[in-house]
Amino acid sequence: MNLDPLVDPDLFPLLARAKAEGNPVAYLDSAASAQKPAVVLDRLRDFYTRDYANIHRGVYPLSERATEAYEGSRERVARFLHAKPEEIVFTRGATESINLVAFSFGERFLKPGDKVLISALEHHANIVPWQQLRDRRGTTLDVIPINENGDIDLDAYCRKLDDARLVCITAVANTLGTVTPLQEIIALAHQAGARVMVDAAQGAPHLKLDVAALDCDFLAFTGHKVYGPDGIGVLFGKAELLREMPPWQTGGDMIRTVTFEKTLFAESPRRFEAGTPPIGAAIGLGTALDFIEAIGFDKIGAHDRALAAYAVDKLGEIPGLKLIGTPQHRSGIVSFVLDGIHPHDIGTLLGSAGICVRTGHHCAQPLMEQLGIQGTVRASFAVHSHAGEVDRLAEEVMKARQLLG
Repeated sequence: MNLDPLVDPDLFPLLARAKAEGNPVAYLDSAASAQKPAVVLDRLRDFYTRDYANIHRGVYPLSERATEAYEGSRERVARFLHAKPEEIVFTRGATESINLVAFSFGERFLKPGDKVLISALEHHANIVPWQQLRDRRGTTLDVIPINENGDIDLDAYCRKLDDARLVCITAVANTLGTVTPLQEIIALAHQAGARVMVDAAQGAPHLKLDVAALDCDFLAFTGHKVYGPDGIGVLFGKAELLREMPPWQTGGDMIRTVTFEKTLFAESPRRFEAGTPPIGAAIGLGTALDFIEAIGFDKIGAHDRALAAYAVDKLGEIPGLKLIGTPQHRSGIVSFVLDGIHPHDIGTLLGSAGICVRTGHHCAQPLMEQLGIQGTVRASFAVHSHAGEVDRLAEEVMKARQLLG
């Protein structure tokens, strides 16, 4: 078991600075947003100080360099997912990517009465857009249940696939760390004639995502969880679907021609990128993907499993602590509650000791309601995480129990 960090934490300036100031931070909240390595921050600084200009329409060298870097990042994302560049749409985040599919694909391809399937594990970002589509279009919305361990109930899923037109499923649950069996879920959906939208916001930092092998129809992830900038997201969509989907937002740079009578839109992906895009963030994302792939997903997966298993053992020794979820395949996420103590109170005490965790419902209120709890304390691991941080977590949780219990 590898319980050491995969990379030197000092590669992350915030963590290095905290250590140098004598207040080391155990950053166990990467599922919310990951820290940024120096290479990403350096790339952003270099771009904004040497190459920044608006893209696509400028004929001067500065604009041409910015355009080349921006479109180069699109090609980098395509390689990351084993997709084609024309299948990569830049958005502001995974949430916007899912909303784009709900509005554009949903309005064009789904009709009243068509069934959309989501799972009980979903983040609000993969629930609310489909509720809104239901209210606009008269589609129906059904939920795939989970078993007592926090895994997808595949038998129930197969039964609910009848008449389903779209399946929207997370790759990794942001609450329990459940890694869903995407290959099987997608194959079963296609056999039933349904398309599949994958929310990979939590999956992208931990799993090798090959959209060609998965054969998913859409996949979304976000930059800030893969050690990249915030304000940048990705939507992968199969080329034949994107070609048939209307624009969601309209404005500049997503058109071919405009008159006062009508507008002709550009081809995908530019037809879905209205206005000035997050140029610098997209370029920083490309560097972040270089960083994460240089480490290797085999190593990342083994590191996730080792640290999660170690955390489960250490936390399980604390009286009154209950781990939430025991999925068959877990990513680097562990959630728990302490009898009689509110998660926010635990999180506050941990934070005062320099331990950063997330508390609350984690934008998964329906799942919390099903589990019969208000929320959890969630520790999530990254490539800089290590056993010493888990030890500190367990020690401070024990102190919180003694103080608050």
